[in-house]
Amino acid sequence: MEEVSALLDKMQERAPAAAARGLYEGAGVMANEVRKGAESIRTAPFHYVRAGTRLPSPEEKSIVTQASAGIAKFSKTGSEVDTSVGFRNAGYAQLKGKTVPIPKIVNAINSGTSFMQKQPFVRKAARSAAPKAMEAIKKRIEAEFEAMGKE
Repeated sequence: MEEVSALLDKMQERAPAAAARGLYEGAGVMANEVRKGAESIRTAPFHYVRAGTRLPSPEEKSIVTQASAGIAKFSKTGSEVDTSVGFRNAGYAQLKGKTVPIPKIVNAINSGTSFMQKQPFVRKAARSAAPKAMEAIKKRIEAEFEAMGKE
């Protein structure tokens, strides 16, 4: 009984770290899917639009694919650990001689604008990667608890 009690105490003590490692694995899966989604952006040579919308230029796609989605620093509140995957801190790039925030380019492509067609690659990637990310989180946490049981 004492061994079981000690194991449960150890698991309770190490559970937040195991959850964080699992979350990191899942976030990595999600980031890879967003990168793949960025590769699927359809493009057309740049031209100004008077009426209607245009596709992103190859230069805009290149900026997004080179920036690559990142994993935000973990936010820990009590027993919860949270993070996000995206281009929020991707920085700036030169586009047509101007310095433009990369998140602005990503949002224009992903959500569309009055002059650019919408291509929701981030949402599609998140939707398709969610089950894979959950599986990666689950496997990592199970592996962590299994290792604790062997100690």
